[in-house]
Amino acid sequence: MDISTQTVITDTELKSMSEEIRREVSRRRTFAIISHPDAGKTTLTEKLLLYGGALDLAGSVTAKKRQRETASDWMELEKKRGISISSTVLQFDYENYRLNLLDTPGHKDFSEDTYRVLMAVDAVIMVIDAGKGIESQTRKLFEICRKRGIPIFTFMNKLDRPSMAPLELIDQLEKVLNLHAFPVAWPLGNGQNFKGAYDRLRKEVHLFERVPGGAYKAPVSIRDIRDPLVKDTLSEQTYNEVVEEIAILDGAHGGFDRDAVLQGKATPVFFGSAANNFGVELLLRGFLEYSSGPAPRNAISGLIPLDNLHFSGFVFKVQTNMNPLHRDRMVFVRVCSGRFSRDITMHHARIGKEIRLSSCHNVFGRNREIAGEAYPGDIIGFVTRADFRVGDTISTDPDLVFEEIPRFAPECFTFLHNSLASGYKSFRKGVDHLLAEDIVQVFHLQEPKSSLPLLGAVGPLQFEVMQYRLKDEYGAESRLEATQWKVLRWLETHLNDMDLKRSLPHGAALGTDEQGRMVILFPAEWSLKYFLEKNPSIKLFDSPGKMG
Repeated sequence: MDISTQTVITDTELKSMSEEIRREVSRRRTFAIISHPDAGKTTLTEKLLLYGGALDLAGSVTAKKRQRETASDWMELEKKRGISISSTVLQFDYENYRLNLLDTPGHKDFSEDTYRVLMAVDAVIMVIDAGKGIESQTRKLFEICRKRGIPIFTFMNKLDRPSMAPLELIDQLEKVLNLHAFPVAWPLGNGQNFKGAYDRLRKEVHLFERVPGGAYKAPVSIRDIRDPLVKDTLSEQTYNEVVEEIAILDGAHGGFDRDAVLQGKATPVFFGSAANNFGVELLLRGFLEYSSGPAPRNAISGLIPLDNLHFSGFVFKVQTNMNPLHRDRMVFVRVCSGRFSRDITMHHARIGKEIRLSSCHNVFGRNREIAGEAYPGDIIGFVTRADFRVGDTISTDPDLVFEEIPRFAPECFTFLHNSLASGYKSFRKGVDHLLAEDIVQVFHLQEPKSSLPLLGAVGPLQFEVMQYRLKDEYGAESRLEATQWKVLRWLETHLNDMDLKRSLPHGAALGTDEQGRMVILFPAEWSLKYFLEKNPSIKLFDSPGKMG
């Protein structure tokens, strides 16, 4: 039912719509996978798709010859470097569930893109390399999840290689992250002797068989831990160690508390090897069983019920040239309430206009299919030329506006120049399109005056990606001009511009962001500290969202 044009809805219809939305919401699982680079995040993503029935044959980023493309790494630069540099949406059905899986960039230079993704999900799977334990990027991403109260499911990966002792990994997880860990699937050996996992909740041993290249589902034999086959498969030492470790866990970790997991206070832990498909199905089934569907979202006016009559959602990603033949622009929206159907008229909160979005899609990496409807928790993509930016609200209720997605202070700054005069038109078009994705931030300096905007990024790899895409997608050559600035802060002050300029330390500069908010750029951290000491009345912020 198109609620934007329907004028009279009976109580029976209202109840029916509400029940339909709640029923569909209970089927949704919207989650992201996070990790430190090279922990196996993209490989696990592929294997979840394999076990979910979305792929017949899994690709692998480590395959040597005739490498299959991974479904999540669709951008050409990702294929060349073997890393994820852009968040990707993958939607598929598994049994009675509709899964919206968001693969995130692992590299720290793209942490802002990852943060936006985490604003759009209801749970995360945290991948840890069992040979290295918790690494720096894992810790940073975990803190974001903790602040938002996002439930975390942990997958200890690469058990097919020599790894830290399982009990040591659990101890590290609890001490470093201050999070109660409940091991659900316990490993049977490691390295070449990794034979399977013990499901502590179902009291079952899952013995795995290796398959060539991990391209197909690994055959599994389910047994009781006292089964002679289990004892014969494991060495006597490994079997005795596993039995002893399970007894220790049963005594020390108590029962499984699903409510604590959903509140972000505890994490279920699964051990396995994504490359060999060991433990992947245990993780998938455990995640679906112990996670929950979408939760209501906060708007400026308050909490918005999932079964609200009005459709609403927010933009968390903009991507150009997903189909390079058409130079299209995809806007990704997280559905928060109501029921979406094609061709409904909705309100674009930031620009204050009514819009009709007819070209809407379910997305699977670069592939897409027409979306006829969507419910809270779903991620839908719109192909549109309308003015959309990350954080925009769309809704059939003109008064509904979601809170802004925070931005963070960049740490690298550059000017981007066109290298060839004959290619200026392509360069300008490419820059305009890519800046609309918010892959870097844009600032304008007061002095020295420049026709070029100053570009800011969390890390230099973001500039490299922008240059690569300008050349690959627009045929435009470019060069970077390094700058002296290393630190940026937004500010609130009652000083006029002249007095503010006089207070700046040597090498600092004034400017504005794209929304006209004033910023100061400093050449070093010490310069920032010196400025604060000399100007205690001026308030500086590392995110505009913290401003009053």
